[in-house]
This record gives sequence, C-alpha cells and structure tokens, in this order.
Amino acid sequence: MSDPMSMALTEAAAAAAQGEVPVGAVVVESATGRVLARCGNRVEELNDPTAHAELLAIRAASQAIGAARLVDCDLHVTLEPCPMCAQAISFARIRRLVFGAYDPKGGGVEHGARIFTQPTCHHRPEVVGGVREGEAAALLRDFFRVRRD
Repeated sequence: MSDPMSMALTEAAAAAAQGEVPVGAVVVESATGRVLARCGNRVEELNDPTAHAELLAIRAASQAIGAARLVDCDLHVTLEPCPMCAQAISFARIRRLVFGAYDPKGGGVEHGARIFTQPTCHHRPEVVGGVREGEAAALLRDFFRVRRD
C-alpha cells in the first residue's frame, strides 16, 4: 500500500483533472496506519467554498469512526492548510499534521494567521511541513500555469 502522502498526491492529481485546485488529503489512524478518508478539493464541483480537501477528509474520517474528535489520527495534505482548515484541524484534535508544499500567500500554519500559535487555539497538533514538497508544488505550479497561458 502507498504511504499517505502518495495517496494525497494521487487525490490532488485527480482533483486537478476535474478542474479543482490540486490539493489532496488523507486521514489515517496513528497507531495502525488504517486510512479513514482520502479526498481532493471539490470546491467547484460542489459550489462550496469550504469543500477543501482537508475539511472533506476530516468530515469523512469523523463519520468513519463515529466521533467528532480525531485524537488518534494524522492528516496528510499536499499543501499547507489555509486558516479555515487549520482551525478545523485544531477543532478535530488531529494528532499530527503532515503537509507538502508551503503556502506563503494563503497558508494558515507556517504563514499568515499561524493558527496553532494563537493563544485562542485550544489544540496544537504536531506539524511536519515540506514532505514531498517538490511534487506537491509542481502539481500546483502546472495547474496554474495552464490557466495563466
């Protein structure tokens, strides 16, 4: 079986093929590695500005385990989460966030709002950034290059 970031990259590529910004997310149980959810962005398809891969994966994983808190779960996502998704990650009590490409313009973890460093943030996951960053960044670069040309 693929590693979670490989699965997230596959979801991101599938999202791009549907005209969505290529971001993919996978939620796994920390102890077992069992995949609870894997999603790509669906903003355009659902006409929903909140249909980011991370939110869709958190929702699906919560449904899979029948709980609103994902305390023993890790989220692997191809792009640094935006502030909205970072806050949802905190609310879901995700144990570890692993992301690929950094997002200086729209990120909410290492850039921008830096949600997990705010005093009002009640849960701060372990954060690992830059995992397979080059591949994740290339998907985004290629997606937007086509749209600019």
